[in-house]
Amino acid sequence: MENREISLLEIRPKLSNVRVSENMSSDEKFQNRTLRPIVKLQGNLIIEVFRNYIKKRKNTFYEISLEKRLIYIENAIQKDMKLRNSLKGMIIGQFTIQEYLQYTQNSSALNKRMMNIVKERLQDNVQLLESPLSVITS
Repeated sequence: MENREISLLEIRPKLSNVRVSENMSSDEKFQNRTLRPIVKLQGNLIIEVFRNYIKKRKNTFYEISLEKRLIYIENAIQKDMKLRNSLKGMIIGQFTIQEYLQYTQNSSALNKRMMNIVKERLQDNVQLLESPLSVITS
């Protein structure tokens, strides 16, 4: 069990621009120490999950303006419980036992923080969600 904890912590990216200080709330510390590195680690998977989400919804995402795409991302993350639960699972599955126990103390507020980080990540990388080029075969 200890190997899992060590391995999880070792594979997380170190975020130099994220600060943790004593005057931060415990939720903010958890966000910066745990959630942000995990979302960065899972970033490519999150993008692929969202691409699949778009595909399952008949690719309408690709027919709308950039501004509406950003709103589409926000609405999908806020309102689609299946998508939310899938994204939460991808992040919670990367928690150590101690982090999970801390998460359960205030999961509602931490879920909001988690989904905001995921939403921002998708919106900041909206260009990576572009429709994949179709492969021409002869």
